[in-house]
Amino acid sequence: MKVAILTMFNGLSSTYSLVNIVAEQLRMLLDANIEIKLLVSEHCPDNEKHGVFLDERIKWVKIVNKINDEIIHWRDYSQPKGKVHDTFFEEVDIFAENFIQHLSDVDVCIMHDIHFQGWHLVHNVAIRKAQEQLPNLKFIAFTHSAPANRPPKTEWPFSARYSPMPNTIYVYPTQSGIPALAKQYAVPEGRCRVVSNSLNLSEFLSKGVQTVINQFDFLSADIFVVYPGRLTTAKKFEKVASLCGAIKKVSESKVKVLFCDFPSNDIESETYKTLILFEGCKNGLDYKDIVFTSDIGFQHGFPRNGVLELFSLSNLFICPSFSESFGLTVLEAASKGNFLILNEAVPALEELGKKLNAFFMRWDARNFGFDTKESYKPSEQAYFEEHATKVISLMRENPILHAKTIARQRFSPEWVWRNQLEPLLMGY
Repeated sequence: MKVAILTMFNGLSSTYSLVNIVAEQLRMLLDANIEIKLLVSEHCPDNEKHGVFLDERIKWVKIVNKINDEIIHWRDYSQPKGKVHDTFFEEVDIFAENFIQHLSDVDVCIMHDIHFQGWHLVHNVAIRKAQEQLPNLKFIAFTHSAPANRPPKTEWPFSARYSPMPNTIYVYPTQSGIPALAKQYAVPEGRCRVVSNSLNLSEFLSKGVQTVINQFDFLSADIFVVYPGRLTTAKKFEKVASLCGAIKKVSESKVKVLFCDFPSNDIESETYKTLILFEGCKNGLDYKDIVFTSDIGFQHGFPRNGVLELFSLSNLFICPSFSESFGLTVLEAASKGNFLILNEAVPALEELGKKLNAFFMRWDARNFGFDTKESYKPSEQAYFEEHATKVISLMRENPILHAKTIARQRFSPEWVWRNQLEPLLMGY
């Protein structure tokens, strides 16, 4: 498949929201190894290219924007009727000729606001004229502003903003706008689709976190747990894995666990990792649900700023530690909006957790001058599953956690591509 994106951009400033939307769609298409043409105005400066716009796989097409060696100045024809300027149809012919030339080898053309914006009326009419010579080309027309009210009567060429174009699907970013979109272009709602704007959180994260994202799919997880610490039995990594397994088992949620570990001299790390994986899988996780950062290039520890960034993406923090003098990671996780589960038997965690309204469970612990040991009836696994059910219920009822999770899951570029844009392209 070969796809063209028709924007007619005059610039690529990231302050223009449509530039960011197109950038995300370019990333989606490139990640899917789809050949891309990007059609912009000939006056779009190359020195403004940034981010994905610098990708050498994109074929840039500069659409001619001159008539008789004079720059064509676009005029805003947002009114439903009136009179176009004297050279309007000559300009239409120039643009149409360019569109035919550059779209003749394309399967699908994605247009952004070409049919909606008044200053794109000349391009709107031109692409319709070009389509007459491109009968096999499919079009997807995005509208990014609230659909315009359809006037009772319009005349050509103003009616192009309210008329359907053959072989075209009309797209809006929310379902609530589909009825109004269909009315504007006088098409059945069945010819309209929703493709949400995406939130590419990874774009704003450090290289270390991006490395993790590239190797571990946690963005789509319902429950994502980050647990940083020295790889020692005192931190009870295996209890985190076990509880996460119970959460997955009782809720059938997609659960991912990332251990930001760094080496310890008191144990054989690979042996302990095997135990952690075994306990997690015994209680309900799959091996692919658990990753140690020491196994993906961070043998000596994960950067501290990266841990804080990961906490901004996670939604559950579990600290079953045997001993803590304060518990700074608890504060870090709390500051990034995580649900907290702490070991109530550790005095420092109990004190801090009460201030943070944490959820408490009990594991073996060190107190001042003595150690405590827990016993579970009928079993530790039953204890985990009982509390997992409570935790899932509390997390689902928490509107902030719900919003944070949905924003990460359902509006990521990966989700939008897989569930909305790719099916539209492949099934059209």
